[in-house]
Amino acid sequence: MIAVTGANGFVGRALIEQLRADGVPVRALVRHATHPQEVSVDAIGPHTDWTSALDGIDCVIHCAAHVHQMGRAPQDADDRYLQINTQGTARLAAEAARLGVRRLVFVSSVKVMGEASPPGVPWRLSDTPHPEDAYGRSKWAAEQALWAVSSQTGLEVVIVRPPLVYGPGVRANFRSLMRWVQRGWPLPVGAIHNQRSLVALDNLVSLLALCARAPRAAGQTFFVSDGHDLSTGDLARAIARASGRRALILPVPPAWLRLAGRMTGRSAAIDRLLGDLQVDIGHTIERLDWRPVLTVEQALRKVVQAPKA
Repeated sequence: MIAVTGANGFVGRALIEQLRADGVPVRALVRHATHPQEVSVDAIGPHTDWTSALDGIDCVIHCAAHVHQMGRAPQDADDRYLQINTQGTARLAAEAARLGVRRLVFVSSVKVMGEASPPGVPWRLSDTPHPEDAYGRSKWAAEQALWAVSSQTGLEVVIVRPPLVYGPGVRANFRSLMRWVQRGWPLPVGAIHNQRSLVALDNLVSLLALCARAPRAAGQTFFVSDGHDLSTGDLARAIARASGRRALILPVPPAWLRLAGRMTGRSAAIDRLLGDLQVDIGHTIERLDWRPVLTVEQALRKVVQAPKA
């Protein structure tokens, strides 16, 4: 049986649905159970009791995490990332090994590598991680904690580092971009020639399910993406095509956008808009014989056709 943490989250819900559709026995672990098929777990941290949640479990897919939240003081946010993402993951691994769990698949993040890859050069597994924010640092520390537990106990560890994940119900910046495109508002991204890796929810779920069972996944770290990188302008155009609309793309020089970012205090957001963030999934394809199950176009059609929440 497979246990999924964060089973009511964006990735966790889709993963649970896919595993059950595949006929895989699965236990949904959540903070507060509201359904008979869910199991409550205390707040994830360095002292979480996993005993009953992991009873009879062969593999854990760890999707739960503390993500960015507005309004918290920086130190408070750093403490929460450390407590949940790093110490909580280390505790889960140690308890999983103690309770006889064979494998733990950890949903990490491309942010362990940093905020931008070198222009035109995708990150590879041989590249040294340089996380730049508290979230990325907490995920990188969690990865190292997992390898330590693995070496001490024999627990099989698999790490997956996704970039931005999109799918039906996606929120945050991706949802904002969709709204701009669908409302026909002008987008100043026509002169941006960056390249960014994304991963559709279905593609990520497909890889996670494979990592739970494939013998060759044990002890490995994997990048994941749709296998087709896009510039910011290309993404806007692809969303427009999926929506049956025409994108209004303006060729505003990147220097003007950077100036606007400095004037509005949004330099970091503009840098992300302009920068490259690519990952090389060659190792994933070769090691696991895995391919994305959806193209970017197919995935975007699912997003725009999904019922509005």
